Amino acid sequence: MAMARLLCAGADVWLNTPQPPLEASGTSGMKAALNGVPSLSVLDGWWIEGHVEGVTGWAIGRGEGAASPGSSHTSDAHALYYALERLVLPVFYFNRDRFVDMMRYAIALNGSFFTAQRMLQEYVTKAYGAAAVAAAIPPGTQDVLPA
Repeated sequence: MAMARLLCAGADVWLNTPQPPLEASGTSGMKAALNGVPSLSVLDGWWIEGHVEGVTGWAIGRGEGAASPGSSHTSDAHALYYALERLVLPVFYFNRDRFVDMMRYAIALNGSFFTAQRMLQEYVTKAYGAAAVAAAIPPGTQDVLPA
């Protein structure tokens, strides 16, 4: 936690470059968003949902999916440098007001939506189903809970 605090506090843009579809949970990018840091990431994991181009951050590439085995990743590198040179750096250096708005949108849109509460609720309802919900309700209280 201490290391994450230092990394997020010192970041202007959160760079995330896993090889699709190998993104883990994406919690580092979510934490960055809560701290007002726009993301620059491949379209994988949570960023598929949280990405609003030029608003909450930027995509690297177009979400083409996994690179073929043994590829040189040349196209990935070109996509990253294109995004940095043509999208990210011009806003960061020459349109500071827009970048500050993006910081605010990262908090307002992604920070308010990608929460631990939502994650747990989705795990319970989508992964574990009604049996988990029923098991979580103490016996004798079913009729006092709101419908």
